[in-house]
Amino acid sequence: MSILIPLPDAHPATCGGKAATLAVLARAGLPVPDGFVVPFATVEALDDGSDEALERAIGEQLTALGHAAMAVRSSASSEDTAHASAAGQYESTLAVRGPRAVLAAIRACRSSLTSSRAADYWTTRTETGSQDGARMAVLVQRLVDAKASGVMFTPTQPGGPTRIEASWGLGPSVVDGVVTPDSYEVDADGSVRCSVGTKATRLDRNPTDTGLVSTPTTEDGRLDPALEPPQITALVDLGAQIARLLGAPQDVEWALADGELWILQARPITAPLPSSQHVAPHKDAPHHVGTPGSHGTATGTTRVVLGPSSFHRITPGDVLVCPYTDPAWTPLFRVVSAIVTETGGALSHAAIVAREHGIPAVLGVVDATTQIPDGARVTVDGTAGTVTLQPRD
Repeated sequence: MSILIPLPDAHPATCGGKAATLAVLARAGLPVPDGFVVPFATVEALDDGSDEALERAIGEQLTALGHAAMAVRSSASSEDTAHASAAGQYESTLAVRGPRAVLAAIRACRSSLTSSRAADYWTTRTETGSQDGARMAVLVQRLVDAKASGVMFTPTQPGGPTRIEASWGLGPSVVDGVVTPDSYEVDADGSVRCSVGTKATRLDRNPTDTGLVSTPTTEDGRLDPALEPPQITALVDLGAQIARLLGAPQDVEWALADGELWILQARPITAPLPSSQHVAPHKDAPHHVGTPGSHGTATGTTRVVLGPSSFHRITPGDVLVCPYTDPAWTPLFRVVSAIVTETGGALSHAAIVAREHGIPAVLGVVDATTQIPDGARVTVDGTAGTVTLQPRD
């Protein structure tokens, strides 16, 4: 078998679900960025020294792709299933150039299969998924220099709405919850409800070097919606095609560049979304309102945490209040009773993992880390999108 496989030829038995799903979409003519897959067997044969044959093969593929900047992402046998997404738990490296750098990113992806954060995620998934015997393949694709990007959830019920979140620049801003994105709900009749997010920063490929650069969004950029009506319609149509091809509602990552939409990932939706409509809390209760992220209600003591250096302050049953959560925060999801973030949307990795853990989450609560006192008693309603302060005894 070849040590590298063209993306359209990927199969789940050799290349994992993420790559194989994109192969199905590519063969159907949907807009999937060109690339190749490093299959399970090749990844497992890697050592920690030089691998001249693999580096040479990668170089040949990169030449065929025009020496473009690449996105290097996991395609593990255990992720992107109907029962467990493992959203954000394995390593991705964007804007990589050259065979040596791509090979280093492949090694980092391989190592993430046995990382502590992945192990923590799978500890709570014993009934619906497992890391046991998992294998890692690696997907290498041309990076889309996106003007805007985001996530789309196709309807989970016939006649239901399509949910879309979007922001300027590359997708990690939305999936990692670093920004509060624009939110769109599109009904079956085509009517659209839009809530424009703050979109305070944007992430782009560094034009002078490899890697990414984050910059503040202009004032106009914060106020303007990231998608125009024809683009929303085109996304919804693409989502319907993807769901039909794959036979189930899908969580889709997408990008918009030079007026063209690209599909970067599609996987089954693992847990139902709360409604996007806020439910007003009791008028007499001091409260904060955000985006409903994960169903349920929990009451606990707040712990305001600004970064990993304060993780030790969390005790079982606390309500985590933080700027946003990236995959490094996953171990806390097994301890806390609820999550409140200052940024992010219902389609972000934090919200997806919270739903899989069955804990309520409210996202995009403005100034949550300064307006919600540390040590306060609060009730978090992840279905309504509210955080209500409770009186002390």
